[in-house]
Amino acid sequence: MSGSVKVTLVKSIIGTKETHRATVRGLGLRRMNHSRVLVDTPEVRGMINKVSYLLKVEAA
Repeated sequence: MSGSVKVTLVKSIIGTKETHRATVRGLGLRRMNHSRVLVDTPEVRGMINKVSYLLKVEAA
């Protein structure tokens, strides 16, 4: 699957800004260590950059 990224939530969203929590949910991540494979688009990249301190990103 070229053009994909695997995103994993590695830090809790407790105590983060509400907009950052909404961004994490928008990426489809629900709990710690939950992963999703997403299409690598500019929109998804922007969301990842916004909450990068909570995530681990790998090529998928």
